[in-house]
Amino acid sequence: MRTLIRHLLATSEPADSVTIQGWIRTRRDSKGFSFLEVNDGSCLANLQAVVDHATPGFQDPHPFTTGASVTVEGSLVPSPAAGQRWELRARRVTLVGAADATYPLQKKGHTLEFLRTIAHLRPRSNLFGAVFRVRSRLAFAVHQFFQSRDFVYVHTPIITASDCEGAGEMFRVTTLKGDPDARPEADFFGRRAYLTVSGQLEAEIFACALSNVYTFGPTFRAENSNTARHAAEFWMIEPEMAFCDLTGNMDLAEEFVKGMARYALEHCAEDLAFFNKFVDKSLMERLRFVTERPFQRVAYTDAVQILRASGRAFEFPVEYGLNLQSEHERFLTEEHFKSPVTVFNYPREIKPFYMRLNDDEKTVTAMDVLVPGIGEVIGGSQREERLDVLERNLAFHKLRAEDYWWYLDLRRYGTVPHAGFGLGFERLLMFLTGVNNIRDVIPFARTPGNAEF
Repeated sequence: MRTLIRHLLATSEPADSVTIQGWIRTRRDSKGFSFLEVNDGSCLANLQAVVDHATPGFQDPHPFTTGASVTVEGSLVPSPAAGQRWELRARRVTLVGAADATYPLQKKGHTLEFLRTIAHLRPRSNLFGAVFRVRSRLAFAVHQFFQSRDFVYVHTPIITASDCEGAGEMFRVTTLKGDPDARPEADFFGRRAYLTVSGQLEAEIFACALSNVYTFGPTFRAENSNTARHAAEFWMIEPEMAFCDLTGNMDLAEEFVKGMARYALEHCAEDLAFFNKFVDKSLMERLRFVTERPFQRVAYTDAVQILRASGRAFEFPVEYGLNLQSEHERFLTEEHFKSPVTVFNYPREIKPFYMRLNDDEKTVTAMDVLVPGIGEVIGGSQREERLDVLERNLAFHKLRAEDYWWYLDLRRYGTVPHAGFGLGFERLLMFLTGVNNIRDVIPFARTPGNAEF
């Protein structure tokens, strides 16, 4: 039975009988023997196997090239070479799968653009192996965070008839095959259906029965944006809490960001060190900054005043009634407050219908959590629990109340104050790894004009 290289490199004792299986990163030949650098994906580091050319299975070393998969049996012994503690003295080598000379991941530098074209092979590179190990561990951390706080995990539908954000940027799901005369009633679901942009509305149903819930699943937005921060398919984390107001919502959101940064520092240290060296040299400092500094809170109106009084020539205008851009958010966190910041109470006009209207009837109980280096990582709000106000909100945003009949029922039957937020998992990973393009923290990017693999 094979042993993961990660465990072997961490061991404190030599071992007489060890089996590893993985892929050859490089082969270096010397007189009568070869050095194979083998990686099995369990960690960033390789394990060097020293193989005599007379070793069974290795009499012809030529097929053992970069990219080939192998099984190596032997003894784990201290390595005399600098920079490595252990090496494997091989007694038997088996070629599992050869790789010919066209294997594209040879030992040289590759651009991220090129690696995106070989998404089926890029997980074998150092960078993407590290990214997707961190992605896996952080997915576990998300569940651990909410489960330890007695949140119930809810699977919300991928196919929906409701537009949560009201922006209309949704992918339609249909079996009508382009029939221009077909009515929606003739479609598979008997009405127009779409891929979900959010599980929030359905999560509210369960929060109004189970108190604290969260969703964690794929969402889709037909937004024709080709920036480094947008993708057509991404994963969303959306907690929803009954009997909760805006303050409680901000408390949980800030605690979550700190918790994820702390978890990454504690459980992904080797991969974070790699990112800090080769991707973003300020990464570790920034993550520690977030875990150690208290979050500041500022109303949107005050944030606009701070930005306008800064004297900074921003690329995008700073005006009341406009959304803050990344450059504005980073100024607030990195230069003005010098800490993470939560901005709250946004103008009603620029936020969705479901956000609770404040007493001034001009702002809603929205909040965005901003962190250095990224800007916004979380957006949320207290939801509008008053039936009459919600009906007016729908009309204000030019939405049909009949399309949200069930959502209105939640306010009709035992309504309660409730709040929640949404966090794009890929945006979180960008923050935790320093990787600055969303296409490089998701296994298979879906963007305008691109749906390969």
